[in-house]
Amino acid sequence: MSTAPQVSRIALKNILFPTDFSQASNGALPFALALARVYDSTVVVAHALPPEPHLQVVLDRVPAADERPWHEAQDKLVQFTHNRAFGEIPCKIALDRGDLADVIPAMIREYAADLVVLGTHGRRGVSKIVLGSGAEKIYRSASCPVLTVGPKAHESAEPWTLHRILCPVDLAEDPEPALHYALSLAEEHQAEFIVMQSIPLVPWQRRPAAEEHARRDLERLIPESAKDWCVPQCIVRWEYPAEAILHAAAEREVDLIVMGVHKARAATWSAHLPWPVASEVVSRARCPVLTVRV
Repeated sequence: MSTAPQVSRIALKNILFPTDFSQASNGALPFALALARVYDSTVVVAHALPPEPHLQVVLDRVPAADERPWHEAQDKLVQFTHNRAFGEIPCKIALDRGDLADVIPAMIREYAADLVVLGTHGRRGVSKIVLGSGAEKIYRSASCPVLTVGPKAHESAEPWTLHRILCPVDLAEDPEPALHYALSLAEEHQAEFIVMQSIPLVPWQRRPAAEEHARRDLERLIPESAKDWCVPQCIVRWEYPAEAILHAAAEREVDLIVMGVHKARAATWSAHLPWPVASEVVSRARCPVLTVRV
């Protein structure tokens, strides 16, 4: 049986912000800056150039031609950090070559990143199989939590503030890592804290007893100290996990979903079937999703 985690303030000294300079990735910037202001973070703006092609014939290197894309990317990064939205927030730039999802783990280590914030197009279904999901690869391989901002989370014109946080858990696994971040963020922002479990395929006759049992288990996850600064809510839903999370988030108008994800598996077709819950939530949620590896 899982026990309640201790609520301690998380440290976000360095926030890694990968960008390909597209509208989707840059739409996540206000969310990164909002957290940086609260936690006095340094924002590391990162970009990856496409990997060099593997040539069968060795050619003489032409330095000017080879280095031009690198210098152009550096200039773009510097210009990006001159955005007035940064204000007084300290920032650095990071540039590497390779697929972004592959270079992110090294950047996390090099810059001691405590959080990655990234925007995504939120591809689903067949597109996801054919094109892959860079965001999913990042949040399943990153050694730190990842805040993913899906396409629907960009739609709000209001500044992002944390009033309600939803933390879906699976009591059959270890919920502590996600709970730790959810509770700490809720305390820091004096936000409502909602912990939820999905129990699909329960006959309606057995639901009252199942709900009572699940609520007791959820209540044990909430430390007594949390009740000093918020009124925790425990909810049980009967849909499959992704639908349960999305419906609860929409109905309660939450500002953040915090959930655990498993470490990346081998890149096989079967790894995408059925669609992972986190990917479905990220692609459809109207708020950012913070994923914490378990």
